Amino acid sequence: MAKLWGGRFELESSSLLEEFNASILFDKILWREDIQGSKAHAQMLEKIGILNKDELAQILQGLESIAQEIESGDFSFKISDEDIHMAIESALTKRIGEVGKKLHTARSRNDQVAVDFRLFVLRNNKEIKILLLELMQTLLEIANSHTQSIMPGMTHLQHAQPINFGFHLIAWACNFKRDVERLEDDYKRNNFCPLGSGALAGTPYGNDREFLAQTLGFAKPTLNAMDSVSDRDFALDMLYSLSMIAMHLSRVAEELVLWSSAEFKFISLSDAYATGSSIMPQKKNPDVPELLRGKSGRVYGSLIGLLSVMKGLPFAYNKDTQEDKEGVFDAIKNVKISLQIAKECIQTMTIHTENMAKMAKCGHLSATDLADFLVRECGVAFRDAHHITGQVVAYAEHKGVDISELAESEILSIDSRIKAGVKAVLALESSMNARDTLGGTSSKQTQIQINELMGFVAQRLKESNG
Repeated sequence: MAKLWGGRFELESSSLLEEFNASILFDKILWREDIQGSKAHAQMLEKIGILNKDELAQILQGLESIAQEIESGDFSFKISDEDIHMAIESALTKRIGEVGKKLHTARSRNDQVAVDFRLFVLRNNKEIKILLLELMQTLLEIANSHTQSIMPGMTHLQHAQPINFGFHLIAWACNFKRDVERLEDDYKRNNFCPLGSGALAGTPYGNDREFLAQTLGFAKPTLNAMDSVSDRDFALDMLYSLSMIAMHLSRVAEELVLWSSAEFKFISLSDAYATGSSIMPQKKNPDVPELLRGKSGRVYGSLIGLLSVMKGLPFAYNKDTQEDKEGVFDAIKNVKISLQIAKECIQTMTIHTENMAKMAKCGHLSATDLADFLVRECGVAFRDAHHITGQVVAYAEHKGVDISELAESEILSIDSRIKAGVKAVLALESSMNARDTLGGTSSKQTQIQINELMGFVAQRLKESNG
């Protein structure tokens, strides 16, 4: 079949070149954006006098019929069309005749693919932002019910200080809040329209690029035509943001795997979000959080892949940039489903607060409170207080109990500088609630943090739905 660009060629493309050169098998996902961009371009051509009103109507009607056919699954994508842009243009010309050939006036595939891809990324930016907000909402709803549920806070995966479960979930939510803000920054930085730039140097037709930007919902046109067709920062920004989301999901997933183990038993995953073993009938495997961890590596690979493609390219368009899309498509798809299933997995898990409380009594979590008591109430220098506390811990270890379970008389007997009233500060609830400064784990501060994040989520969801 003759190519739309084949006028100066004497030989047909080899079948191997057709396969090697074509992107239609993956870039067909851009069909909505391509038709959207083509409609705007046609409207612009009518505005500057290239098309008359009847020709515009024919083109718009033809594009709409193609869109309906693709939507219904009746459109035939052929590798000979090379890419989604040629596929739609060829189909349009077959449907409406000679008028269809006018659509590509004052346009290159270079600015066409740039606008299609950018529209796709920006649309998915918004959709992923909503998924993040919905996950945050789930976390905050659970956290709101667990501001007094004691659990061991850990450093180095060792018991450190008592915290509440809600406080821990807020730490997760804060990560996702930054992801939302990062996507918002990406959107603002990349919301510029490259269409109308032509191949690399603009066009001689008087393209109304302000009209194109406004019609397609961009803030304004891009500044420089050469940059417009060669820039893929918007895709790299998206991949970096997706990598950060995947990393945060992976960290959450790691804790879900640990917490669902027999050694922790802080949570039980729903049967609907776990799998069994092919040989060990008793097993319930945390496959969802494990896959969430695994997906992160895949997303990172897409980011590194595109950085590698772009690093040595001269400016203007190069065929190398055909390799910009598959990784983005894959990363978007996997992050979307990861966010959805993470929310559902967390939403349906059973939380074993009694086990958390039991484990909080292991590891002498209120030892720091004893040292602080010695400094604050007994006038002991912190280094001496640290040493005395170590002696009390050693005593408790010898008895086989937690420091919080010692009688006050036992604690007082260890060092004469320890004053009465020390027992009260070693209670796990007291230890947790003593950390009542901004950002702390007290029930009061936890609730303040929940309220602030709930306000953030509500505002952003309102803006997204409005």
